[in-house]
Amino acid sequence: MPKSKRDRPVTLSKTKKKGRDHKKSMVESIRQAVENYNSVFVFTVENMRNLKFKELREQLKSTSRLFFGANKVMQVSLGRSASDEIRPGLHKVSKLLHGNTGLCFTNLPKEEVERLFNEYEDYDYARTGSAASEKVELKEGPLEQFSHEMEPSLRKLGLPVRLNKGVVELVSDFVVCEEGKSLSPESAGILRALGLRMAIFRLNLVCRWSPGDFELYIDGPENSDVESA
Repeated sequence: MPKSKRDRPVTLSKTKKKGRDHKKSMVESIRQAVENYNSVFVFTVENMRNLKFKELREQLKSTSRLFFGANKVMQVSLGRSASDEIRPGLHKVSKLLHGNTGLCFTNLPKEEVERLFNEYEDYDYARTGSAASEKVELKEGPLEQFSHEMEPSLRKLGLPVRLNKGVVELVSDFVVCEEGKSLSPESAGILRALGLRMAIFRLNLVCRWSPGDFELYIDGPENSDVESA
């Protein structure tokens, strides 16, 4: 009887080689982008949503190229210091690549990029562990937005509910979440059931580099020694 594919051993050296090849390809792509585009922006992402980010990539593909994640690889690509940067001033960009940051290489005018990033946002359901943007409290009484079929699911989420003549009823006041506190899996589920979207997918510009010019939009990380030119 032939072995299942699941039972076949995975060669770690092949996995490592694939990882190395991907990093090498990313380094080459970023360095080529430095040559192909007029400027590069560092941006941060709040409440990352892959689909929304993919839409942005598609929207900009004729004028720009986006890279996100793998901060160390991006830093190596540009150069981490004045001695190994591939173009003058790019080490300042590297120093600002921390956390959920990305690079936007573009031929668009500076003002157009600023407008696009400032306006590009989308509301979505908050996920477990994210901070609630406001307090949500449900008052005792009928919850007419829910059908009677949902009563078991709501109870599983911790809501004190019952059916009263076919209507879902909250038997006591219930605090779903408190502003600033992390959402539990149950709280996130209740907010989704209520249709309350607390998470905002948002992009924030950190800095801009072009040959001979560097501009900071926000303060750099502590001890980064990065200032606008």
